[in-house]
Amino acid sequence: MPAPVHAGADFVPVFLYVLGLAVFAQGTSEFMLSGLVPGVARDLSVSVGAAASLTSAYAVGMIVGAPVMAALSARWPRRRALAGFLTAFVAVHVVGAVTTDFAVLFGTRIVAAIVNAGFLAVAMSVATALVAPAQRARATAVLLSGVTLSCVAGVPAGALLGEWSGWRSAFWAVALLCLPALALVFRSAPADAARRHEISVRREVRTLKSRAVWSALMLAAMVNGATFATFAYLAVIATEVTRLPASAVPGLLAAFGVGAFIGVNIAGRTAAGQLRRGMLLALWSLPVGWAVMATTSGETMPLFLVTVVQGGLSFGIGSTLVSRVMHVASDAPAMSGSFATVALNAGAFLGPLLAGAVTETTGDYRDAVWVSAALATTAVAVVSGLPATRPAER
Repeated sequence: MPAPVHAGADFVPVFLYVLGLAVFAQGTSEFMLSGLVPGVARDLSVSVGAAASLTSAYAVGMIVGAPVMAALSARWPRRRALAGFLTAFVAVHVVGAVTTDFAVLFGTRIVAAIVNAGFLAVAMSVATALVAPAQRARATAVLLSGVTLSCVAGVPAGALLGEWSGWRSAFWAVALLCLPALALVFRSAPADAARRHEISVRREVRTLKSRAVWSALMLAAMVNGATFATFAYLAVIATEVTRLPASAVPGLLAAFGVGAFIGVNIAGRTAAGQLRRGMLLALWSLPVGWAVMATTSGETMPLFLVTVVQGGLSFGIGSTLVSRVMHVASDAPAMSGSFATVALNAGAFLGPLLAGAVTETTGDYRDAVWVSAALATTAVAVVSGLPATRPAER
C-alpha cells in the first residue's frame, strides 16, 4: 500500500470520490428494492412477501460476505480486488435484469451483496491507508456519503424508473452507473501487490477478542438497528399514520437521506474515530429524537422535520462508529472494514425484524419507532458502561 498522503489537513485523494461513486451505485441497489417489490411480484408471479424477501437476502449476503471476502482478498493487489468485486457486481445486475426466474433473481441479490461487502471492506482499508491518521474519519465519511446520496437520489430515482419503465430498468441503471467507477478503478486504484508475510488473517481476527473492538461493533449494530427499524417503516408510517398520499413517500425518504448526508459530512470533519463529547451528546440525543418522532408522527410537518434530524444523527453517529471500529481495530488493517460492515448490516437486518415482530403484535406502526428508541437507549447504556476515555479521546 502506498504511504499516506500528507498534503494538508483538508486533503482527500480524488480516488476516494471514485470509490464513493461505486458505493453510491451499490447503496442504490441495496435500498431500491423497497420501491420495486410490487413490480417484481407482479412480473415474476410471486407473492409480495416473497418479493420483499429480496431485501433480507441482500442483508444476509452482506453479513456473510464481508469477513469472507475480506479474508480471501487480504493478499490480493488492491486494484485487482476492487475491480474484481465491481465487475462481479455489474454482471449479477445484468443477470438480474434479464432473468424471468425468481430463484435466479434471489440468487443474484445474495451474490451482489457478497461482492458489495467485499468491495466495501477493501475500499475502507484503501481509504484509511491513503490519508493521514487525522483524516481517516473524513475518508470514511466520503465513502459513506455514497450510501447517503443513494438514499437522497438513487432510491427515489430507482422507484421512478421502476414506475415508468419496469423494475428491470432499475437493475440496468445500477449496472451502467458502475461502469465509470470501474473504468476509474482500473486506471487509478493502488496497484500494489500484498506480500504473504505482511498480512495474517488469523492474527487480524484475534483483534475481535478486544473489549474495545466488541464495544464499538455493538454500538454500530445497535445504532444501525435503530436507524433501519424506523427507516423500513417510514413509508407505512407516512401513509397509514400521518395519512399522507403515496406520492409524498419519496419526498420523506429523500428528507431522511438529506439529513443523513449532512450528518455524515459533519461527522467526517469533526471526528477521528474517537468518543468525543460532541459524538456522545449526539448519541444521547438519539433516543430522545426517536421518542419525539413516535409521539408526533401523526402530523406532517413534525414528521418531516424529525426525519431530517434523525437521519443526520443516525448516519453521523454511524459514520463515527465505523471510524471507531477501524481506530480500535488498527491491528487488523485488512479486516477491520469487514468487521464494521458486518456490524452495520447485522443491525440493518435485525432492527426491521424486531420492529416487524412488535408492530404485528400491537398493530400500531408507530411502535417501530419505539423499537428504534429502545435500541438507541441500549446503545447509550453500553457507552455509559465503558471505562472513562483517555484525554485524547474527549
